[in-house]
Amino acid sequence: MKTEPSSQTTPTEVVPEYIRNRRDVVYLVLAGLFLGTLGMLNILGISRFVNVFTWGDFAVTVAVGVLPYPLTFLCTDLISELYGKERANQVVWVGLLLNLWVIFIVWVGGLLPGFEPLDPATGEIMRDAAGRLPVFFEIRNLTFGAVTASMAAYLTAQFVDVYLFHFWKELTNGKHLWLRNNGSTLLSQLVDTVAVVIITHFLAGALPIDETQDVWPQIIRFIGYGYMFKMVAALLDTGPFYLCVFWLTDYLQLESAVPKPKRLRLGGRERE
Repeated sequence: MKTEPSSQTTPTEVVPEYIRNRRDVVYLVLAGLFLGTLGMLNILGISRFVNVFTWGDFAVTVAVGVLPYPLTFLCTDLISELYGKERANQVVWVGLLLNLWVIFIVWVGGLLPGFEPLDPATGEIMRDAAGRLPVFFEIRNLTFGAVTASMAAYLTAQFVDVYLFHFWKELTNGKHLWLRNNGSTLLSQLVDTVAVVIITHFLAGALPIDETQDVWPQIIRFIGYGYMFKMVAALLDTGPFYLCVFWLTDYLQLESAVPKPKRLRLGGRERE
């Protein structure tokens, strides 16, 4: 079985079958991590808010679904670097279909009859003493709002990430790997954070915001906290990104993303 060559290969390159298999498996792992993380994010989403850092009265609070989200940008950056812009955009579109699939399953799951106690007067599912619906329906309500918000933010941010990654790559003539990794991720995650917080609040009303006080300072605080977490995660993934690119370009026999050191002649012999 033949596969399409990587964007890093030349059209005339004859790629051994075992190398093609390696490329397929690595692409599958990266795409699987991306899509699996995205699916988990949509289910967990805004079901809980956690403090990731506390210093005195200052606390960085983010939705639990945000915790794995930086991994999606690392995956698309690796796919962009190793397989090209087209393959990265394909994964982004499949991610959109995954979002729609999650919404469909959650909608069908709530539509079909179950075994929850019903209110004899209204025929609706009864709430508990605290006024809460059964767990599935609480998650369902949050998921509808979170996924709708994340789909708009997701598409914008991921396409911005892929575009900026290749923009920086072309601008620097393939040099400065750290610049295209961080430059694309930091800007695209700012777009994502602003969009998802604003849409989640005004569409789903699911943010823990005190409506008796001015709303916008609270929204800006959530944007700041979310982006701060994503920014730190993006900067920390620079090392793993470099290591993955160096190792995978050799493992997959692709053209290296970073020029090798020049060879020097010492004592009549060439040395690195």
